Amino acid sequence: MAQALNNIGIIGGSGMLGRAISLALLGAGARDLWLSNRSGRAAEFSAQPEVTITADNHALVEASEVVILSLPPAQMQGFTVDARGKLVISVMAGISAAQIAAATGCDRVICAMSSPAAEFGLAYSPWWPSAAVTEADRARVTAIFEACGKTDALPEEAQLAVFTALTGPVPGFVAFFAECMASYAMGQGVPEATADRAVRQLFLSAGQMLEAGPQSAAEHVQGMVDYAGTTAAGLLAMRESRIAEDIAAGLEAAVARTRQMGEG
Repeated sequence: MAQALNNIGIIGGSGMLGRAISLALLGAGARDLWLSNRSGRAAEFSAQPEVTITADNHALVEASEVVILSLPPAQMQGFTVDARGKLVISVMAGISAAQIAAATGCDRVICAMSSPAAEFGLAYSPWWPSAAVTEADRARVTAIFEACGKTDALPEEAQLAVFTALTGPVPGFVAFFAECMASYAMGQGVPEATADRAVRQLFLSAGQMLEAGPQSAAEHVQGMVDYAGTTAAGLLAMRESRIAEDIAAGLEAAVARTRQMGEG
């Protein structure tokens, strides 16, 4: 796996997401990693001999076998590099494979979604390959994103927009639910620090149980309903409310914003 992580360049490598992916790759044993940003400096990586920092995107592309584009989507306006013959991976929300190909001259394009949780090996990074992507490319992108957490190939490019809402905003939407629960407790007189600690532990344990166990989220919910205890009473009340529709509306708003970004 380590060989698949060598000779990678990340344009935007010191931004929030680029930095997280960089740290994940280095933690998995990457070598010959190039990072570019506007200043050509990144103090966090300056003492690591396996990392080259540059302000020259063209030098980065020349030195790399795989180029990861981790720029803010708005910066794709007018952005060009000659990446012909390379594998180009975009982790930019709302930017299509066709747009990447036009900006880079590359036909081996992967469009992906990841998150800053990559720094901790906890990102979920789905990806979609263009027609020219080879089996060797597929193996390589899988190794790159497995260093960041978990990953899957998607059957349709359009589905990536769903994951900008579903897994990209870490901890955004989950933190909002936690905020609502903590606010309820504080409304009942529970001290803020205690409420905050309680919901942090709840979401930590829930996430680990969901990740480690064989049951789906829906099966966990139904199991609690079938147990017919206090949690069942709360779940049944939520099922009868508009909460599911409201969550779907929030996710759809995020997906719609992603698609608008690609049109800009």
